[in-house]
Amino acid sequence: MAINAQFLDELRMRTPIVSVIGRRVKLARSGRNWKGCCPFHGEKTPSFYVYEDHFHCFGCGAHGDVITFVMRLEGRTFVEAVETLANSAGMEIPSRQTEKVHQSAIYEQSLEEVLRRVQKLWVDSLYNTSEGQEGLHYLLQRGLTPETLRDFGVGWAGGARRGQLMETLQREGISPEKMVEAGVIRRDETGNPKGDLFWKRVIFPIHDYKGRLISFGGRIIGEGQPKYLNGPDTSLFSKRKVLFALDRARAALRSPRRVGEKSPDLLVVEGYMDVIALHQAGFVGAVAPLGTALTTEQLHALWQVASVPILCFDGDRAGRKAAMRAMEVALSHLRPECSLRICLLPEGEDPASFLHQRTRHEGQKAIEDLLAKAQPLSEMIFPLMAAEFGNKPSPEERAALRHKLIQVTDLIPDKALRAEYRTTLLDYFYTHFRAFRKNQKKEISFRVSSATSVTPTPALLDQTHERQRLLLCLLLKYPRLIPHVEEAFCTLDLPYPFDEMRSLLLDFSAEAFVSEGLILQNWLADHHAENIVQAVMQEKKETIDIFLQNDDQEGLEKASMQWWHVYALLNRDRFEYEVTSLADRLFSKDMWDAEEWKRLQSLLEMREQLRAGDIDESVTNASFLLNSKSDCGDK
Repeated sequence: MAINAQFLDELRMRTPIVSVIGRRVKLARSGRNWKGCCPFHGEKTPSFYVYEDHFHCFGCGAHGDVITFVMRLEGRTFVEAVETLANSAGMEIPSRQTEKVHQSAIYEQSLEEVLRRVQKLWVDSLYNTSEGQEGLHYLLQRGLTPETLRDFGVGWAGGARRGQLMETLQREGISPEKMVEAGVIRRDETGNPKGDLFWKRVIFPIHDYKGRLISFGGRIIGEGQPKYLNGPDTSLFSKRKVLFALDRARAALRSPRRVGEKSPDLLVVEGYMDVIALHQAGFVGAVAPLGTALTTEQLHALWQVASVPILCFDGDRAGRKAAMRAMEVALSHLRPECSLRICLLPEGEDPASFLHQRTRHEGQKAIEDLLAKAQPLSEMIFPLMAAEFGNKPSPEERAALRHKLIQVTDLIPDKALRAEYRTTLLDYFYTHFRAFRKNQKKEISFRVSSATSVTPTPALLDQTHERQRLLLCLLLKYPRLIPHVEEAFCTLDLPYPFDEMRSLLLDFSAEAFVSEGLILQNWLADHHAENIVQAVMQEKKETIDIFLQNDDQEGLEKASMQWWHVYALLNRDRFEYEVTSLADRLFSKDMWDAEEWKRLQSLLEMREQLRAGDIDESVTNASFLLNSKSDCGDK
């Protein structure tokens, strides 16, 4: 069975050779490549090298791509090796006969010939027509030289009237249907060829990673929408899979280097003009998605060329959002050997304007300085996510941020890497907000002193205030409850110092998540929170034994019901919501969790008592809640 060459190209892109070989051979970094002991002959000194798309052993001469490796190591035929790799990548092998494959190759070649003919017409139009002068003037004003424009094959789509391109190509024997299939002519409502797709636009040829011309992109000059327009998906072109100028960047990164010469960075920017301006300035590793957010396919294509490409975004809000979208895509496919760095430009700048506003030397130096400051992905996630919550986030916002940090790390498929990212992000979280609290230390100390040195006012002893205090007492005694009540806990409107105690408890719970063995009493002492605890406890007798914690399961379950008992009296609507949400989650599960169902039954009974007015509303004694032997619904 013959297999389509385009499918094989995609299979090689989707199955990085380093990952495949690394599962069978212990590899170590060697510059930009990897090396290890050859699996095909016994050796003690590594002479087996793995590059971005092939391997080579300098000992026995073994050489090939990822398919060849599987064939040789596992003794498989070519088709069997392709099937093995395709199954691992979740790809389905197209079943095509040899003749069909041959016909497809001829068909695609004919489309490429159409595109090459169209490009020649548009390049000629840019330089030799009055209409093209408008586009040429725009490009030169943006700092691009005629040599750079010719090197990239930039042209101009226009003419005396729309439809002129179709007429010209027809005179050369190219049918309108073939023009539609090549992606340069539109169809009308009835499906018939209608007219030029690109009109009065600067044209940028788009090539695949091998350098084949596969489509075009156009930028309008002056007013009009869309500002940028790409050709439609065809048998040659898929916008999700292609990066503008990847063929050039790939060749540049592969070219031999003199001793001590640094390899260019693989740099991802936003548009055609940015890429061309950067290449002109010497940054020959620049590429760009085609007007969309970075896709999974494009990310894998980048990692085939460089293990840690740099993503460059504008420093404004839109740029930060684009960075977050790219991060989420990357995290879902992150591997220990493949990551990203992030570079944010000054607000309002893009690479082309950044270069254009400076002399060539100054522009190069400015870009080099920016790239040198590019941060690893792990160091950019927290500041970008925290920026959404402002300078003084509330406890609810801080809890939401921590949830988001944990959620994004859950996207990482590699277990060890996921744990490292989670620890790193939560460390940033603790450090940032601990510093924030230290800046307010004097104010907090003053307020605590005031709260603990005067006789409590009647307002502090009212029923609502006492119930809020009892919730905190239960969590101080049973901190293992915090993750189970956290979302409801954050919805309460708590006065000072209760809100400060809540923040401390939430911080402890998050830190305990990644650091086993933490003891709450010691943790609070380390964070100089004794005064906060005393202010919450109001010098009552249970202050002394609040930390004599009982971690047995029965005591924990009882404390949970007691906590919800008091919470139901404070926030009935939220309590109803929590019970309904728990029921929905359990009914949607396939597995029967006896403990969860027992908890749900108790909460449903509590809800019915609340609705019937039978729930005890006189609870104001912490000793009752912390030491009572009765069920939470008993009076």
